Amino acid sequence: MNGAHRSGCPINLTLEMLGDRWSLIVIRDLMFGNRRHYRELLTQSEEGIASNILADRLKRLVSAGLLTREGAGPGRRAAYSLTEASIQLVPVFAQLGDWGLHHRPTTKRLRVRAELLSAGGPELWREFMAELRTIHLGESVPDRSGPSVMKRLAEAYAAAI
Repeated sequence: MNGAHRSGCPINLTLEMLGDRWSLIVIRDLMFGNRRHYRELLTQSEEGIASNILADRLKRLVSAGLLTREGAGPGRRAAYSLTEASIQLVPVFAQLGDWGLHHRPTTKRLRVRAELLSAGGPELWREFMAELRTIHLGESVPDRSGPSVMKRLAEAYAAAI
């Protein structure tokens, strides 16, 4: 966010950056849906974000250091990636999802990922963050036994539909 802030409170500053209707949804779709391109984010969002809003949020998130944009060249589409700052939001997403499971009317198809993250707790969140660092930051593949968190999330979603 440019300009003066209402206060230097960490919660206020976070809400000034992420408290609008769409920013966390865009990050969620990159994080959990691995949607890396504008068209995927536009057409595959459950919430139906408008094209002008999506373009604005992507610019704001890149400017704030929460996403990076790999420039599009001839015949290539721009790809967006999470930064370390946005990857560190995994526990926040897990907690928001857990709260929503207990206090909001959810649908089975869309609640399964939140259930998996809630049941897996901080250990699963750390494993997922390591996977996201591999996908978005190019870090080496973490050692693991069994399927990746991304695969488990996808399988849980597929089983629910």
